[in-house]
Amino acid sequence: MSTATDTARPTIRDVARLAGVSIKTVSRVINDQQYVSAEKKARILEVMAETGFQPSHAARALAGHRSHQIALICDNPNPWYIYEIQLGVRERCARDKIRMIAQPYDRASPTLLEDITALIDQASPDGLVLAPPACDDQRVLDELKRRGIPFARLQPGLRVEEGPSASIDNDGAAFDMTSHLLTLGHRRIGFIVGDRSYAASGQRLAGHIRALGAAGVELDMALIRQGQFDFASGEAAADALLSMEAPPTAIFASSDDMAAGVLAAAHRRGIRVPDTLTVAGFDDGPTARLVWPALTTVRQPVRALADAATDLLLSPPAAGAAQQRRLPHELVLRGSSAPPGGG
Repeated sequence: MSTATDTARPTIRDVARLAGVSIKTVSRVINDQQYVSAEKKARILEVMAETGFQPSHAARALAGHRSHQIALICDNPNPWYIYEIQLGVRERCARDKIRMIAQPYDRASPTLLEDITALIDQASPDGLVLAPPACDDQRVLDELKRRGIPFARLQPGLRVEEGPSASIDNDGAAFDMTSHLLTLGHRRIGFIVGDRSYAASGQRLAGHIRALGAAGVELDMALIRQGQFDFASGEAAADALLSMEAPPTAIFASSDDMAAGVLAAAHRRGIRVPDTLTVAGFDDGPTARLVWPALTTVRQPVRALADAATDLLLSPPAAGAAQQRRLPHELVLRGSSAPPGGG
């Protein structure tokens, strides 16, 4: 074969041109990656042998298509939560001089998977951090694995062993808060569940129910109401609970925004908090300190969780090392909680 590379060191571009394929396809063969047909691979290897092509370090870097950026896939009705996640990811990326692409998405969109794959095709990120609920979308996980794209999951609730992840014990956190309310003397405790599409919602409900059982308190399903992690749903759920013939003496909402809605419903009805009604939330974002009275809540370290998930992506654990990091939660006791009757 007579080639233009007879008098010069052949390059990856020469191999691609002579084999009649793209540089990307040659790169995949160099790094022994998938998605190249046996026929094309044989042709590329033949051209490499005939031209004496030796992959350089630069060629191997090209094969990896390192963009020095990662993508954060996030969706949450709480702007503070999204901001904390973005800050945690960005701060960890900055330590390695990596750029972060934040891609909000609509979890209810029928084109969710197509939107994420389009981002991958257009931006070529080196990896993805998946926040809830995308972290539990099996279609997304399967597509990333099929493409060989690294990912880390933030607060996964399903198949936790499927890739590196960072989380808190949502079940344990809810158990601790309900146990605290029981210790104060409350026995009729309303619980507002978060958005069904988030695995954490079910985990927190499970922890609440487990705490009731551990204290020998019979579960009353009428005291459990569905919410959406936002103010309006918390207010609506509280209205339903406070309209009961025997209303609860405490309401535990599984987000601070919903707990703020509970406070609004109570204030509108002239119900004194915490003298007549105790209210507790979950997150410990700015809302918990801005409402009156300030919320008793569960503090989850959102920024630290995002940092940890990103660290697992950028500094993968060695084979056999733990792929999951569990960060601690904390009960924060403020003015919205007291024993029944305020005593």
